[in-house]
Amino acid sequence: MSTEHAAVRAIPGREPGVPARPVVSFGREICGDLASALRREWLVTNGLGGYASGTLAGINARRYHGLLVAALTPPVGRTVLVGGLVEWAGYGGGRYPLSTHEYVDGTIDPLGYVHQRAFTLEGMLPIWEFELGDAILEKRVWMPYGANTTCVRYRLIRATGPVDLEITPLVTYRDFHSLRSGQGWTPEAVSVPGGVRIRASADAVPFRLLLDGGAFAATGDWYWNFLHREEAARGLDSRSDLYAPGVFRIRVLPDQSVTLVATAETPEAPAAARALEAARTRQEALLRHAGVEAADPVVQQLTLAADQFVVARSTEPDTGKTVIAGYHWFNDWGRDTMISLPGLTLSTGRYGEGAGILREFARYVRDGLLPNNFPDRSGQIPGYNTADASLWFVLAVAAYHEATGDGGLVDDLLPTVREILDRHVAGTRYGIGMDPADGLLRAGEPGVQLTWMDAKVGDWVVTPRIGKPVEINALWYNALRAAAAFLAPGAAAAAGRYATLADRVRVSFRARFPRPEARRLADVVDGPDGDDLTMRPNQIFAVSLPFPLLDDADAAAVVEAVGRTLLTTYGLRSLSPDAPAYHGDYRGDVVHRDGAYHQGPVWVWLIGPYVDAHYRVHRSRDAALALLRPFEHHLRDAGLGTVSEIFEGNAPHLPRGCIAQAWSVAEVLRVWRKLGDA
Repeated sequence: MSTEHAAVRAIPGREPGVPARPVVSFGREICGDLASALRREWLVTNGLGGYASGTLAGINARRYHGLLVAALTPPVGRTVLVGGLVEWAGYGGGRYPLSTHEYVDGTIDPLGYVHQRAFTLEGMLPIWEFELGDAILEKRVWMPYGANTTCVRYRLIRATGPVDLEITPLVTYRDFHSLRSGQGWTPEAVSVPGGVRIRASADAVPFRLLLDGGAFAATGDWYWNFLHREEAARGLDSRSDLYAPGVFRIRVLPDQSVTLVATAETPEAPAAARALEAARTRQEALLRHAGVEAADPVVQQLTLAADQFVVARSTEPDTGKTVIAGYHWFNDWGRDTMISLPGLTLSTGRYGEGAGILREFARYVRDGLLPNNFPDRSGQIPGYNTADASLWFVLAVAAYHEATGDGGLVDDLLPTVREILDRHVAGTRYGIGMDPADGLLRAGEPGVQLTWMDAKVGDWVVTPRIGKPVEINALWYNALRAAAAFLAPGAAAAAGRYATLADRVRVSFRARFPRPEARRLADVVDGPDGDDLTMRPNQIFAVSLPFPLLDDADAAAVVEAVGRTLLTTYGLRSLSPDAPAYHGDYRGDVVHRDGAYHQGPVWVWLIGPYVDAHYRVHRSRDAALALLRPFEHHLRDAGLGTVSEIFEGNAPHLPRGCIAQAWSVAEVLRVWRKLGDA
């Protein structure tokens, strides 16, 4: 029967999406426009730190893109195993490309993106639709939770006959921070039932590529000179090669599906159909557990996005969870974890995991300090160069107690809380300690970056902020108040001691930081060159935190000054545009980007404290929610369904940095849910 005269068969029973109304959905207006498709990236994660990710067009624009990036020593040891696929579909006498690749000479081939008719994000699971004449072929990607496995399903949802698929997997074996040439090595490829097993070297973890019902023909070809355009834009190595062990061929009939499985797991990979159903069921359970089944679809989307950051600390039994600070390149950071914890776990009803993260990080407190970051490789010593992570820890414990009323966790962690505060009173590493003259907290020494504004280029600490930073002292005051509240029921003397210290901090803060003539606060006092009056967003914490240091007109003045000077569509600028050091863009090589990192770019996570402060001063729920509404549009840009790390300071505020950042998602979700319950 010819396609010209046959009725086109529509296949019923397509799976419902999660959320019920997809927040992210495009047609050819985005899918068929290469520039638009390249600036949008999808991300699927596995709860271990591993992921699959790429551009909407299919081109691997970053060294971090890949179909299977396995966390071989969770949550790190992230290794690119499968870089991508070369996919062709034969139908009705025609041959259609499904994949798109870019090469260093400027060639883009094949042109699969031109056949994309639609893209939808079902929760955080990407779905493409390709138009092949009168046929529609659907492609889905997902990862079974807790497994270094990626599944790619092809389903013929409309057709008058079969589609013949040719799928060539492109493999490698490299740390995700680096690219690799194909010169001088060839992976071992051994046929196994259903596909092929790949081993890059004798000490490499083997992985398998399987297609049930398909035929695999070994080839052993190299594909040379792929371009990673985002790395080229940063002045970094941008060329790589990928190895094709062979070609899978399979025929797909109407209303049928086939699934390619790439897995680094030793046991048998889970059955694809069950794995997909489990992934979708898990998303539904996350929404139900968070109590947002009937909430705004944006809140539902953020709830699912939050899940991508909460991962296993290791595969060993009885170890807790941790937080990946950002995809693609960050590992777990103490500061980011504690700032993110309320939004990622408390706003989503995941109290047990929140408690587990707090217990897990408490194990690593040394000299009153929480680790700034854990290394990308297991066995290495964490870095402790942070003046705020341990204070955020105390506030996270308080937020957990407020949300759950669980006094047991507070009792268990109270010795750690007291150790943190007592070591700060006595003084600890990196010049961090209470000034006995005024009770304020000072921090810093040459060559070390300690606050969240922590960019360092070689020996150049871009924003050293040595002295008494404003947000560090707001955190210090709040940590003292929180500890006093923890101790009040059973240890009045200890509670009184911390309360007295807090009272002194409040008096000193109000005497030292306000600048009445400018109606704002100093950024740092008692620095090596005196007080730093640079207009930065850090002063907002004096109003936003649970125990504000300012009230009434003083608080309103800070909110007004920050809003007037630093507020943008997506958060607060890190520096006033009037400052000589201001950078309104975020481009160029590593030196230029790191030098600009906290000198003007917009940081999304700061929208949380700004909205808190705005609502505290103005008591307008509608006005506060209006500050969050633009993120509904952003979910359809850059990292699809999630929130970027930073934006450029100058309009139109293009998204930059990580495509998915834990504290960005967490803070938008936290304040949105808080206002929804107000």
